[in-house]
Amino acid sequence: MTVTADGLAQPVSARPLIDVGPDVYQPQHDSHLLIEAMMAVAPPEGLSVADLCTGSGVVALAAAAAGACSVSAFDRSPAAVECARTQALAADADIEVLEGAWTRAVAAGPYDLVLCNPPYVPEPPDQHHAQVPGPALAVNGGRDGRQVLDPLCAAAPALLRRHGTLLVVQSELADIPRTVNTLAANGLRSSVVAQRRIPFGPVLHSRARWLEETGLLPVGKRIETLAVIAAVKP
Repeated sequence: MTVTADGLAQPVSARPLIDVGPDVYQPQHDSHLLIEAMMAVAPPEGLSVADLCTGSGVVALAAAAAGACSVSAFDRSPAAVECARTQALAADADIEVLEGAWTRAVAAGPYDLVLCNPPYVPEPPDQHHAQVPGPALAVNGGRDGRQVLDPLCAAAPALLRRHGTLLVVQSELADIPRTVNTLAANGLRSSVVAQRRIPFGPVLHSRARWLEETGLLPVGKRIETLAVIAAVKP
């Protein structure tokens, strides 16, 4: 099953959101698309789940609400960890929220289902132009947007139990085919299972000229495609 959207997605402001404050990534289109793909492609009921780069914890909360037998959430931002713990407590959800890099999950796993909304926005080398509203850790993905994506693809087999599934969301600007192909090269069955087109937000608008100059963005384009890639361990 593939989750798709015709036309542009509705503005994020039209959707109910968690109030997370300025230091934590506000759930946005990518968060919602990842949750929708989880429910359509890999329903978490009865599964052990890891949510990497959890941010506000919204994806972990959705997995717990859908009946996961265990949920572990990881983030290296202390503010995000505090927020996710607060949200889990408010929802009376049994979620273990751990501070540290997503790589901690390799030692803690393996899992039936791994979810990840990593930082994937390409980041210019000039740090002044790399500044973003909100938490930069949750957005900046290195020069090609793959600072987390590449090591995640490499670690995916170790994160998953047999027949386990990884779902990762990213922008086309961080090379969706490369993610699919790298996961396949690592022995997983990989494919795009969800897509959505959205207008640029403030971060991409501020970087559009640099993205055009580097060839990552066609001149004049101000719409991006988000995709969720699934990878299943045989």
